[in-house]
Amino acid sequence: MHAELVPLDGGKPIVLDRDVSVVGRKSGVCDVIVDRESVSKLHCLIVKTDGLLFVRDLGSTNGTKVNGQKVIRGALLPGDELSFAGAKHTVVLGPARKTDSSSPKKSELKPAFADVTTESNTTA
Repeated sequence: MHAELVPLDGGKPIVLDRDVSVVGRKSGVCDVIVDRESVSKLHCLIVKTDGLLFVRDLGSTNGTKVNGQKVIRGALLPGDELSFAGAKHTVVLGPARKTDSSSPKKSELKPAFADVTTESNTTA
């Protein structure tokens, strides 16, 4: 499943590529860094499981909201507005995207018979 948070202020989308992402200000600990004083060091968790997305507040000072409602935990649906202490994002969910890195590069491909050895035809 592909999941991302698109900032409403037009910033770069945040791709949620882990099953569990920690959101907050604390670098080295958080997977998603939100550089705002109003965001707690450890603000919330975003969990991907079975094609669903959930959020759980980690006791943040200014709260986590889904569609304007303060939540402790809740499900996120496509198009929902998720905000961490005023940093607002639109939730985007969809099928996993194919990446070119999963297919072998042309230089890595071997001919079908590359490992076949042949014997020379000799007559006795």
